[in-house]
Amino acid sequence: MIRPKKSLGQNFLIDKNVLEKIIKIVEIKNKTILEIGPGTGNLTSFILNENPKKIYAVEKDSNLASILNNNFKNQLTIINDDILNINENLISKDKLTVFGNLPYNISTEILCKWILNSNDDNFWFDYLILMFQKEVADRIIAKFNTSAYGRLSLISNWKLDIKKIFDVKPESFSPKPKIDSTLLLFKPKKEFIKIKNPQNLEKISRIFFNHRRKMLKKPYYELFNGNLAVLKKLKINLNLRPQNLDCDTYYLLTNEYEKLIS
Repeated sequence: MIRPKKSLGQNFLIDKNVLEKIIKIVEIKNKTILEIGPGTGNLTSFILNENPKKIYAVEKDSNLASILNNNFKNQLTIINDDILNINENLISKDKLTVFGNLPYNISTEILCKWILNSNDDNFWFDYLILMFQKEVADRIIAKFNTSAYGRLSLISNWKLDIKKIFDVKPESFSPKPKIDSTLLLFKPKKEFIKIKNPQNLEKISRIFFNHRRKMLKKPYYELFNGNLAVLKKLKINLNLRPQNLDCDTYYLLTNEYEKLIS
């Protein structure tokens, strides 16, 4: 019997109805697939039935990696490592279609790594189909002027179009988590506001949203030393609060900040 490891955030998806829906979201046939955290291989089996060109599976748990090797033999390439340590660009020359029931404890870290480190002109993936804790998913897809809108919303929506697919109840997993989950579909944008150093977007978003309940004046002066030209150019009212500015305004603010420090 396989005992899920709490330290690795393991909650295996076992609901066949949900698994069948997941593999129908995008075309799998003849595609190169990357599965993150395949666990016991429940989704892997469904993916294989769709006749992909190749499957790479990243599984940190050595015991599970061994079981997957035995169960699937030569049907997939198993990478027994932590996804946070892997350079996805080196996995395959093909664009990867990614499926992942991400460990809740590192799901945002994984997503931010992929976005901030991706090549603006040549993404290594064509789609990300990822499961998150519902509360995290709500923050990812949050619109400005809502309470869930914040740093994660800004970073997630920078280079990617995001669509909510459906919510998943705890009963669909083993062991059952205490909260609902949400499946999201990500697709690279054809056009987005370019930023020279993604760390500057992280800095801008962190400083502004550290003061999310206060007016924009304090974080703005901290970063721009009261530069009125930027305010006028971007039509920013310093009496607003961080959640009142849309994503594009923050990306343009980052551009202006990069000009200031260059």
